[in-house]
Amino acid sequence: MVERLRRGGHEVIGYDRNPSVSEVGSLSELVGKLVAPRAVWVMVPAGDPTEQSIRELEGLLEAGDLIVDGGNSNFRDSMRRGADLEKRGLLFVDAGTSGGIWGLEIGYCLMVGGGDEAFRRIEPALKTLAPEDGYAHVGPCGAGHFTKMVHNGIEYAMLQAYAEGFEILEASQFRLDLHRIAALWNHGSVVRSWLLELAERAFARDPNLSKIRGHVEDSGEGRWTVFEAINEDVPAPAIALSLFARFASRQEDSFGMKVIAALRNEFGGHAVRTQ
Repeated sequence: MVERLRRGGHEVIGYDRNPSVSEVGSLSELVGKLVAPRAVWVMVPAGDPTEQSIRELEGLLEAGDLIVDGGNSNFRDSMRRGADLEKRGLLFVDAGTSGGIWGLEIGYCLMVGGGDEAFRRIEPALKTLAPEDGYAHVGPCGAGHFTKMVHNGIEYAMLQAYAEGFEILEASQFRLDLHRIAALWNHGSVVRSWLLELAERAFARDPNLSKIRGHVEDSGEGRWTVFEAINEDVPAPAIALSLFARFASRQEDSFGMKVIAALRNEFGGHAVRTQ
C-alpha cells in the first residue's frame, strides 16, 4: 500500500515495530515528521494491537488530525473509537480493505466509514489505492468495517463452495484434471471468478495440492458476521457452516467424530477404526 501511494505521488512515512523495515523509531517520531493536519493510517491486527496503537496516537496528535484504521477491526470498536476521538477533536475513518497481496498491481477495494469531512480529507489517497470505482463512502464510523465484515463472511461461503466442489471432482471415478477444469470454468461459466482464477493458479503449481495441509484459520470476521446474523435474526446457514468447516479443519482427530463413530457402532454394529 505504501508503494502504491508513493507511485501515485503521495509522501509517506512508515513505522513498524520491526526496525529493519521501519523508517522511524517510534510513533512519536512518526507524528513529529508529519505536517499538520496529519493523517495516520493504522494497519495492524485487530483487537489489542489496534487499540494500543490508536490510544498512543490519540495522545500524540492534535485537533484536526486524522486516524484511519485500515485493518480488520470489529465495527463496534470502530464506532466507539470514532466517538472517543471526536471528543478530542480528532477525525476517524474505518477503511475496510480488500485486495491482499495483489493490491499493489490491481488496487484495493476500500469500504470507508466516517464523517464527510474525514472522507474528503483522505479521498486523494483512496483514489490512488483503489482501482477505478474501487472505493466508496458507505456510511458513518463503523460502517466501513461492518461492510468489510460481511464481505469476508461471503468470502468464507464462496471458498467453501469451491472447496466442496473440487473435492467431489477429486474423489470421483474419473481422473479429472482439476487445473484444466478450473481454467475451463473461468471462460463463460456462471461460477467464474477471481477466486477461481486463483484456484487455477494453485492447481497449476500443485495439481493434487499434495504440499498443503488442510488446516484453515479464520481472521475473526466470519465469526462476527455469524454473530450479527444471529443478532438481526437473519438466516445465514452457508456462512455459518463455512465457518464451522474451518474449525473442523484444525482437528487432528475430532472428538465429535469419535462420538458419532461410537454411536454408529453401538446402534448398527458399524465398524470403527482403532488407533
